[in-house]
Amino acid sequence: MSLVSGPGRAQVADDNLPDELQLVVEKHVEYIQSLDKRKDELEYWLTEHLRLNGVYWGLTALHLLGHPNGLPRDETIDFVLSCQHESGGFGPAPGHDAHMLYTVSAVQILVTVDALDELEKRGKTGREGVGRYIAQLQDQGDGSFAGDEWGETDTRFLFGAFNALSLLRLLSYIDVTKAVSYVHACANFDGGYGVSPGAESHAGQIFVCVGALAIAERLDLVDKDRLGSWLSERQLNNGGLNGRPEKLEDVCYSWWVMSSLAMIGKLDWIDKEKLSCFILQCQDPELGGIADRPGDAVDVFHTVFGIAGLSLIGYPGLEPVDPV
Repeated sequence: MSLVSGPGRAQVADDNLPDELQLVVEKHVEYIQSLDKRKDELEYWLTEHLRLNGVYWGLTALHLLGHPNGLPRDETIDFVLSCQHESGGFGPAPGHDAHMLYTVSAVQILVTVDALDELEKRGKTGREGVGRYIAQLQDQGDGSFAGDEWGETDTRFLFGAFNALSLLRLLSYIDVTKAVSYVHACANFDGGYGVSPGAESHAGQIFVCVGALAIAERLDLVDKDRLGSWLSERQLNNGGLNGRPEKLEDVCYSWWVMSSLAMIGKLDWIDKEKLSCFILQCQDPELGGIADRPGDAVDVFHTVFGIAGLSLIGYPGLEPVDPV
């Protein structure tokens, strides 16, 4: 799966758009299927460090579009398993170091294509080996998680651990109580959450923190009204959402913001019609794919999160998405 941007571009926002914008499903399917055929482009190789994530993004988008078999299953499984290390973790591509984020994508892909049995049969370690790799990245002092052996901590890694281990049914491998306490320490006066205790609130970090609390069944710790207010203020006049105050709108926040609102039962605090219109303006109606905002180059990252955002707000014809 290529992380190359383009070749298409989102339409430019203007007053001459059709009265009723439509999601060009078949064009998006074709766009995603074309991404692994661009190996003659330099950018294909420059984005190798995100390859496994890209497969997950493309696969998820295809499932939401109603095309679960849009990527070849056997080749997908083979690629995922080729990224695994003896430690149990996964890198983004063969020969790259293992990291929490790629390990999470690997687990998500294998679960999506119902191939955990292949991990047991052909993986360098089975399900429990992956669980042990993730568990050893937890700080036994404060409950936080590092991304890899070099020790950088981030609430993204904590959520990744919760997500992957819950899918593997191995949450017992970690100290959930300490991890929950760490997430609670990252809460801010505005109701949001940051990358670590004391860090500013950001929609992406809010998603991972609230998601971790949802998996741990501790949403009682969230100040839902205050957080809902902060998240609803992320919508701009053009319908798009930003990640924090005074920033530009970006399609990816259609997922980070809306999924967080869905988890706390405040999804109706956003103008869904305006958001839907904004996302649809960010697609390339001729070549497929979705960009961060109108007029920019499309890519698979914004494609999946734009489609997931539309799914969350009930856009017709899309498969439902779990906000966690």
